[in-house]
Amino acid sequence: MSIAPKIKALDPGLAIPGGDIVVECENFRVDHDAGFSVLIGGVEAFVSSASADRIVCRVPNGIERQQTDVVLDCGGIRSAPAAIMIGREVVSNMHIVANPAIDPTTDELIVTRSGGRGQELPATLFRVRDDGSVRDIPVSVMNPTGIAFDREGTMFVTNRAAGELYSIDKYGDLRTIADELGIATGVAIGPDGDIYVGDRSGTVRRVSLDGRSEVFAIIEPSVAAFHMAFGPDGRLYVTAPGLASHDSVRFVDTDGLDDVFAKGFGRPQGIAFDRSGQLYAAACYRGRHGIVRISPDGLTIKHFLAGNNIVGLCFTRTGDMIVATNDSAYSIPCGIFGTLLN
Repeated sequence: MSIAPKIKALDPGLAIPGGDIVVECENFRVDHDAGFSVLIGGVEAFVSSASADRIVCRVPNGIERQQTDVVLDCGGIRSAPAAIMIGREVVSNMHIVANPAIDPTTDELIVTRSGGRGQELPATLFRVRDDGSVRDIPVSVMNPTGIAFDREGTMFVTNRAAGELYSIDKYGDLRTIADELGIATGVAIGPDGDIYVGDRSGTVRRVSLDGRSEVFAIIEPSVAAFHMAFGPDGRLYVTAPGLASHDSVRFVDTDGLDDVFAKGFGRPQGIAFDRSGQLYAAACYRGRHGIVRISPDGLTIKHFLAGNNIVGLCFTRTGDMIVATNDSAYSIPCGIFGTLLN
């Protein structure tokens, strides 16, 4: 009599459609005559590699429930289910370049349809409500890239084509804060209330609300964008994705001096902190794509969520993680709360 396969662990236990998860198991039989499969939410997953104790499979589209199960099937003999959480798509047909953001005054998700550099589109910034409805923000911002909110609900947006920083108040009024900021991509609000803007050619500038700008730090240039977030320790953390497979997450101290926080990533992009000081980064790590969680000392790195083409993330005030790919955003309950300025 055949022994039923057994799932020992899923790595990671959170994913968005298209993400590759590892199933640690026992007694899985790769028998092409009898048949074998991995079912996620009742939908058969693509298996890229399999052995008796380890399977790599891809989360399929069409899964109806976010909290669902993984089941192994060997010739009709099935394993007990193992729980997995799948992200729910909340918006698509966008062009997202960096972290999305949550408006602290309305709890709405803010995403971009950025377009190619210099490309004019009829609408580039959008609000997404919990019910899935999407409406554009009626302001003219070409190539919006970085988005950040201050505690009062003012939105700050970078324009990478013109090298400008804008503010949009709660009434929807647009104001140019500063220009001549290079290829302005990342943006973060500092504990001092100043706005920090990353020029992907290698400069981080500190901009005051009255528009004064000064060089804060010089960092290696990026092929895509600077992604930035302030940690609970008051330091600015930066990723600058390059072409190598060993990029770093760096930090910049209050004097503008930078150093390596954690390393070994391929194209690290959007980053965000939770309230305990753990850093979440969209990156490829050890050949696997998704979001990693990095301990406050930078020494422990774990796969947190599986997914491809992820460019950014943020946390809602109800403990969900918003995961943004190039063209879509997903919501996934995880009970994690971000810092106020991320």
